[in-house]
This record gives sequence, C-alpha cells and structure tokens, in this order.
Amino acid sequence: MQSAADLDAITDAVLGASRVLVSISSRSLAQVADEVTLPQYRALVVLQSRGPQPAHVLASELQIVPSSATRLCDRLEAKGLIAREPLAGNRRELRVQVTEEGAAIVGAVSRRRREELRRVVRAMEDEDRGTLVGALEAFNRAAGEVPEGEWYLGWA
Repeated sequence: MQSAADLDAITDAVLGASRVLVSISSRSLAQVADEVTLPQYRALVVLQSRGPQPAHVLASELQIVPSSATRLCDRLEAKGLIAREPLAGNRRELRVQVTEEGAAIVGAVSRRRREELRRVVRAMEDEDRGTLVGALEAFNRAAGEVPEGEWYLGWA
C-alpha cells in the first residue's frame, strides 16, 4: 500500500503531466476555434467515442442540464456537425450522432494532438517510455477511458 507521501508525489506528477496535456490540447483545438467552441468540441468527442445516444444521455455525459444540451445540439446541428433523429417508438426523445463533418473535426484535432505528443515522447529516454505506457494504460483504465482504437475510428 502506498503511503500518503507516495500518493502525494504521484498526484503531483499527474498534475504536472495534466498541465502539459492541457497545453497540447489547447494548441490542437486552437486551429478549429473558428468552427467550434470547447463545449461543442467536447460534445463531438463524446459522440465520437461513445456512439449515437439519446440527447439526455449526452447531457449527462457532458454534466450539463438537458436544456443546455439542447442549445448546444441546436448549434452543432446548424453547423452540420451532428444529426438528430427521433428514437424509435418515442417521437419526443431524440438520438444524437456525429456527422462525417463532425468526425472530421475530431479526427483533425486528434491527429494534431497525436503529432505533438509524439514529439514529447521522442524526447524521453527509452526506459522511461516503457514505464510510461504501462502506467498510463492503468491510469486510463482506472478513469474508465475508452481505448484510443475503439473510438478514434468512429461509429458506423
């Protein structure tokens, strides 16, 4: 079992890494800032990674109230980045899915982010890279993150 000091050191290291990752994310998103806002991009990522879903589920995933999700979806639909359709057997509830155009934005941002991350990883020592892979895979599993290969290519 880890001591409190060990957990604090690990937490501090993760916080430092998160600052680097946020910086990389911000730079990769800056190139699509004219097309989507950060909340809109988050919605596209959720739909790309989790697949088509009822609007209330999207609201829950984004941790926003349903009325905010509706306004967000209105804007994304007007831009052609998502499509909404009634759920079978329930015309009042809508299913939301990312369009090809929306998926293209997520893909472009992900490619930019991936390129910058590769530059950082290349700068690491070989032995540190091997340690990092296992640690980040465990971290991602603990956080419930969908593996990259399962969401990046999108949903059919």
